[in-house]
Amino acid sequence: MKTVLISGGGIAGTALAALLSHRGYAPTVVERASGPRGGGQAVDVRGVALEVVERLGVLEQIRAHRTRMRGMSVLDGDGRELHRSTENTFSSGRLDSGDLELLRDDLVRILHDRAKEEGCARFVFGDGVTALDPDEDDVLVSFEHAEPRRFDLVVGADGLHSAVRRLTFGPEERFARHLGMHLAIFSSDNFLGLEDWQLWLRDGEAGYGIYPVRGNSELRISFGYAGEPLPEGRRDPQAQRAVVAERMAALRWETPRLLKALADAPDLYCDTMTQIRMDRWSQGRIVLLGDAGYCASPLSGQGTSLALVGAHVLADALARSDGDHRTAFASYEERMRPFVALNQDLATENPGGPAAEESVERAKNAISLDG
Repeated sequence: MKTVLISGGGIAGTALAALLSHRGYAPTVVERASGPRGGGQAVDVRGVALEVVERLGVLEQIRAHRTRMRGMSVLDGDGRELHRSTENTFSSGRLDSGDLELLRDDLVRILHDRAKEEGCARFVFGDGVTALDPDEDDVLVSFEHAEPRRFDLVVGADGLHSAVRRLTFGPEERFARHLGMHLAIFSSDNFLGLEDWQLWLRDGEAGYGIYPVRGNSELRISFGYAGEPLPEGRRDPQAQRAVVAERMAALRWETPRLLKALADAPDLYCDTMTQIRMDRWSQGRIVLLGDAGYCASPLSGQGTSLALVGAHVLADALARSDGDHRTAFASYEERMRPFVALNQDLATENPGGPAAEESVERAKNAISLDG
């Protein structure tokens, strides 16, 4: 049984663990967090990705955890309603679509449980990859805490700031394309009393989206603002919190209460809107998956679907290759690249808002799982 180390226990890595277990591989997932990560925004499972979760056997669970918004309001800087819709929201698109929106942490938990059910997947939390030493037969992997271990294959599914990508291909700066925006996401009590309704406010180069979750008991708050990436030394959580508060302070309406919620939030996530563009996603026995290899940024609305579809295509390529990882990785790239390109383009099609509905429809269905 071939052993596979998957660095990253998010959507891509956990889905791949479940899919590989079903195909006779022995995957080990190593994740820096102490358990499946909580928090995060609502994410979308769209188009072909719905077929992936159906094949994984978790479609009905995902459907049961979907958000159930009635609509949204777009506000000016003083909180006055400029526009409302009961047909679509900025986070999920058309409300009558067959696509599914759910919280990121719910999706990760569902995938984690499914991977564990397969029996072959092993999860190691609170650790990370520090060095990779590949040869013709396997890869010797060093960890922050665990003893070094050899694996037949290594998959970097460790996100935008992938350690596997850095160790294998070089510094992030070679591949990152900053889109000029920053994103901060956190949760709070529903102090606005929202009921299945989203609010979106923008004033100049900053703004926020607010929507209720967990039966309207909580809010998910997303701050966005323009700016260049922070220097490396200012990426620690406290520095990020201070920068976000500074950039949002000029906004009016409920901003003071939102900034208080930011200060108290236990699950703040901050990062730049950035895409990763690479000429290749594999080297030897090491391959990249999801945001690590082809991050589309949250502006595309397709990061989750790219992760799920990429996991299926990679697992399928490995299963069909009769143990030849070179053939499998080449097939994975050939099938995924057109799909990735269309979905990355969604992030830049309309700088002022979501991409056109017809562009999303074309991109989300632009691959066949059995191609």
